[in-house]
Parts: sequence; C-alpha cells; structure tokens
Amino acid sequence: MATSIYLISGLGADRRAFRKLVFPAEFTCVYLDWIEPIQNDSMESYAARLAMGIDASTPFYLIGLSFGGMLAIEIAKKLKPIHTFLISSTRIYTELPWYYKVAGGLRLQKIVPLSLIKSGNSIGLQFLGGKTPDEKLLLKQLLVDSDPRFIKWALNSIVTWRNAARPENVTHIHGSSDHILPIRYNKPDFRINGGSHFMVYANAEEIMKIIMAKIREY
Repeated sequence: MATSIYLISGLGADRRAFRKLVFPAEFTCVYLDWIEPIQNDSMESYAARLAMGIDASTPFYLIGLSFGGMLAIEIAKKLKPIHTFLISSTRIYTELPWYYKVAGGLRLQKIVPLSLIKSGNSIGLQFLGGKTPDEKLLLKQLLVDSDPRFIKWALNSIVTWRNAARPENVTHIHGSSDHILPIRYNKPDFRINGGSHFMVYANAEEIMKIIMAKIREY
C-alpha cells in the first residue's frame, strides 16, 4: 500500500503551488483543499476540521506551505504524523515578525480592502517571491483565483495565533530571501540560499532532496 503524503497550501494559493514537488510512485499525494471557515473559527478549530480529510488509521506524512504550515503544526499536535515538513512557514507564534503582532493588535487585517488583497501587481508578485515570468504568472493566477474573504479570515487567524508547542518530528525548510516571513525571525532546520517565499516552486528540486532524505530515515 502506498504511503500518503498530505499537503496544505499557502494563503492565496492552492494545490498548483506544489506542482513541481514530484514524489516517487510508492507515495500517494493528497491535497487538503481549503474549506469554508465558520464563524469564530480559530487556527486550531479550522485545522481540526481540515484534518477530517486525513486517514489517520494508517501512517502518513504532512507538508504545510506558509499559512498551511501553521495549520500543519496544529494538526500534528493532534494526529501525530510520521513526520511533518514546513516550507516557508514557522512552528510557533513567537517566530512571526513583530509587526504581525502589532498589526493584530491594531486590527489592521480587518480593514484591508478586498481589492488590494486580490491585486496582483508586479511589485506584489516580486515581494511574494516571483522571479521568472513563469513564477509570476502562476502567482498572479493563484491570487486571482483566491477567495478574498477567506484571505481576510486567514490573516486574522495568523496575527491572533498563539501556538507555543513544538510537535516532535518536524522539519522546517526556509529561504534566506523570504520577504513574507523573514528568516531572521525563526530558526529553520534547513536554509535555502536565495530562496523566496515561493521557493516551493522555484527551488523544488532542492526542497525535494531534503524531504526525501528525511523520509528515507524511517
């Protein structure tokens, strides 16, 4: 039986962000697509409902990208995957940039215009990590296709997240040129030199080597 790898995408993205992560045939990739948040959903409560798409009766791996990595941490605390991989994310809330906490205190995430969230201008795409025309095109498509109301909920859940627990068997991979979650605020296990917030796509080969090397240890 193939071992399942569950993948959670980043904010403003979907399974297309993972298209360059190609796993060997003995693994089955299952993408946990976004579900609708309900009233007063926190990061923890949303993760619990998202995790209903996981068959925890058999061993599995978990991969979370950016915001999806924070959700993966919440899921890992409950379901105990064989191993959890965070890409361009963070384990605990104290490793978020200090200005995220300020924004949360001022509730700035509540007043960000939906039109601004949906805009995919060239400066914003570069800030997200788009470098080549292919990367910028995919990022723009992801932003256009995203649900702005979901993004506003997610932004609020990020700045109010208070997880301080560090689950076992977690590998954190981060880029040195990440502008969304700057590496100076966290302590990743692996550093991708020049890697941006979108390195899951741009540096997929290097990331795959790290993931598969860890998986082969089990």
